[in-house]
Amino acid sequence: MQAKGIPTGVHIVCERGGRVLLMRRAGTGFFDGLYSLPGGHVEEGESVRAAAVRELREETGLSVDEAALDWLGVVHRRSDSNRIDFFLRAAAWMGEPAIREPEKCDAIGWFAPDDLPAAMVPYVRHALGQAHTPWMLELGW
Repeated sequence: MQAKGIPTGVHIVCERGGRVLLMRRAGTGFFDGLYSLPGGHVEEGESVRAAAVRELREETGLSVDEAALDWLGVVHRRSDSNRIDFFLRAAAWMGEPAIREPEKCDAIGWFAPDDLPAAMVPYVRHALGQAHTPWMLELGW
């Protein structure tokens, strides 16, 4: 019997002036209407850091070097399936964030960590609330 792979996601924390960049999901069928960090799936043959660079560029237009990505933590969660999500912080990037995939996102903005939107992906909110790094969370088991 062949083992099934675990879907792997990556989320990128960009901070400016004490605020974090969030995007509101739309049109995907997955957490639509909720704010989340830029990010997405790690593709076959792609490293987590390479996926973070690609997803940040595709979703926001921001450019980041892999070397400017710091590990924050990991969430192993039970959702529609068994999932692993990596969280990285972009220490520096180039560009101004914009919605680059309007079919997947309908709002973007900077939010204070103590004033995050009420409508937010629960596991992302939980991850952003971690006070130390690196961390690992197991949710929904």
